[in-house]
Amino acid sequence: MEVKLLSGALGAEIKGIDLKDTSSENIKQINDLLLEHKVIFFRDQFIDTNEHKALAEKFGPLETHAYVKGLSNHPEIVRIIKAEDEQNQWGENWHSDVSYNEKPTKAVILKSIKIPPVGGDTCFANMELAWETLDEKIKEKVKDKKAIHSSLGAEFFIDNYKKMEGNKKRNYNEYSNEHPVVRTHPETGKKILFVNWTYTKKIIGLDQKESDEILKKIFEHQARLELTCRFTWTENTVCIWDNRSVIHFAIADFYPGRGLGYERIMDRIAIEGDHPQ
Repeated sequence: MEVKLLSGALGAEIKGIDLKDTSSENIKQINDLLLEHKVIFFRDQFIDTNEHKALAEKFGPLETHAYVKGLSNHPEIVRIIKAEDEQNQWGENWHSDVSYNEKPTKAVILKSIKIPPVGGDTCFANMELAWETLDEKIKEKVKDKKAIHSSLGAEFFIDNYKKMEGNKKRNYNEYSNEHPVVRTHPETGKKILFVNWTYTKKIIGLDQKESDEILKKIFEHQARLELTCRFTWTENTVCIWDNRSVIHFAIADFYPGRGLGYERIMDRIAIEGDHPQ
């Protein structure tokens, strides 16, 4: 096995592991790598839909997305499609997947199917390191607080993408839950800064003005380049990220206005998480 670090903050590209192998030994090795690096990438993994799902099931129960309809035969798999003539890309802002859920996603296993020849990288940021390096005065303010995570405006996921269909399961206007601003990782025991620009709306116990000011500083801190890694995709790459420990940003820099109108297709499976503590 070969491990190539993507940055000093997080991320690794792994060679020498076959993701078709779902033996307990192989899954433990993958999970250990995930906990260490927080996001891991495996190129040239020619797994089909059933094998993708079989791999994901080894990490826990699978989620069905609250707002986006999955594949007809596999509702847990969301096919993320950016059409050639679309400018926006699903996930093009800093976020932790479905943090507005009562039990936010534990991990995501994303497989690339069709990749543009240029552009479309994904960035990840280490929220364990973000907490460690956060200003001490802000730490003191928020360490025992909870925040509201809301899906307000999630119709964006449906309305802005021609080839993706909405799931009528929930009200698109708002679905929200309260979570600790600083959560403890259930496997490593590490402290994690658990807020994000897309879904975190207010810190409970602070008035809106103070909450907005502190969240603005936190969001700016989370996006500092020294806390991030960036990955350039190739087709048949599988990415696994620990959604408890990272936020991510899908870069939409291959849109028609730049003469780069390409289609991008990814298959996403999410593993159900727990109640953040």
